[in-house]
Amino acid sequence: MRGYLSRRDMLRTSGLGLGSLALAQLLQTELPAAEGQARGLQPRDPHFPPQVKSVILMMQNGGPSQMDLFDPKPELVKRDGQKHTDAIEQFQPGSEGNKLLKMPFAFAKHGQHGMDFASVIPHIASVADEICKVRSMVSGHNNHTEALIMFNTGKLFPGRPALGSWVSYGLGTANQNLPAYIVLRDERAYNTSGTMLWQNGWMPAIYGGTEVATQGSPILNLTSTDERPDGVDARNLQLLGQLNRRFKRRFQDELDLEARIQNYELAARMQLAAPQVLDMSKETDDTKKLYGIDQGHDEMSRYATRCLMARRLVEAGVRFIQVFPPGHPNTQPWDAHGNVKTDNEKICKIVDQPTGALIKDLRQRGLLDNTLIIWSGEFGRLPISQNGSGRDHNRNACTTLLAGGGVKGGLSYGATDELGYRSVENVVTVHDLHATVLHQMGLSHKKLTYRHQGHDESLTDSRVTDARVVGDLLTNEVHPV
Repeated sequence: MRGYLSRRDMLRTSGLGLGSLALAQLLQTELPAAEGQARGLQPRDPHFPPQVKSVILMMQNGGPSQMDLFDPKPELVKRDGQKHTDAIEQFQPGSEGNKLLKMPFAFAKHGQHGMDFASVIPHIASVADEICKVRSMVSGHNNHTEALIMFNTGKLFPGRPALGSWVSYGLGTANQNLPAYIVLRDERAYNTSGTMLWQNGWMPAIYGGTEVATQGSPILNLTSTDERPDGVDARNLQLLGQLNRRFKRRFQDELDLEARIQNYELAARMQLAAPQVLDMSKETDDTKKLYGIDQGHDEMSRYATRCLMARRLVEAGVRFIQVFPPGHPNTQPWDAHGNVKTDNEKICKIVDQPTGALIKDLRQRGLLDNTLIIWSGEFGRLPISQNGSGRDHNRNACTTLLAGGGVKGGLSYGATDELGYRSVENVVTVHDLHATVLHQMGLSHKKLTYRHQGHDESLTDSRVTDARVVGDLLTNEVHPV
């Protein structure tokens, strides 16, 4: 009678058993049977020589206001309080009067090229010569969830791999002790859309983002509480590797086994390596002061710690790092429906200094040229007021900041109309941005595909979109695709 498994069958079908229990939490889902999982995280050659080794995506949940921070509109000052007579999209209550609202902050020109920045972001303004300002971005949707998913995965609906997952799948990891894709978020709460913004979708789970906490043990669900003599963990890992290789020889035709073994072994290596990479005690007081850590503002200190962690992860060879703003008490802190002055003052106080510090720190360490920073929200804001002092969502125009990684510092690219409502010159879509990011990492957005349900899927959905690499933003040559 064969009503239950033998011990040998149980170990085979569970992928060496107990290790899968902890790792299933870390990776969230089991790997599907797919050709792509055999790739694992081994380093892979790009399609052409890359300009960038690492990307830092600073996702500003809520929708920063383009005209109040980056794209001043004198016409709004002139016509403040007047009714906007042209057709304009309205969504939430409070904007029915269509009354134009002026910018609450003074603007000044910064850097050699006279780039406009509001007074509320002086630290970002101080690195104007490193920044490429894309003023003509457009979003795919006016709701936070759909727009955030679009910005991170290229589609409005959930279930597709994120940009970092495509990078991880395309290039593998440069540091075999760490994942290729790491997420730095507020450990107290998820921002809007949560894990949907760094999911692996229908790719193997090894390509999804790995969450790292700002405080406490950095790698969630992967902490060793045993006090063991030095070298014991390393010897255990060596023994595990020997057992895995012996097991693999017995089942050479099972494509998912190699990737599954790689997952378990990566988890063990992370347990040893990550705490050292992310040990903030190794940073000088001057560096911590530069970022604003422990300067009397708890929220800024938390965000600054994530930015400093991002720099350390770049140094460690991590391919893609995603940094999120505070998730508590507001999951979308840039969502200035109530008052564009006070709402922006609050969040700018948190993110401005750490953002400027990260760019400066990477530059002085010789890392900025090989690191691409993307600072962006999911959409912009309307030129009309909401309830007199706030602004509603605007999918037709927003500003994205780029720095390092072969982009032209000091460049203000594209333009919106005289009121900042619609992008009208050199419009850049999310697909264009994704194609450009992949290009800087040596990947063609048309050639980087994954076979799913009989189709060769791509990040930019290049079969049906006209996504392009925005060569005008770059200092390097655009390779043909």
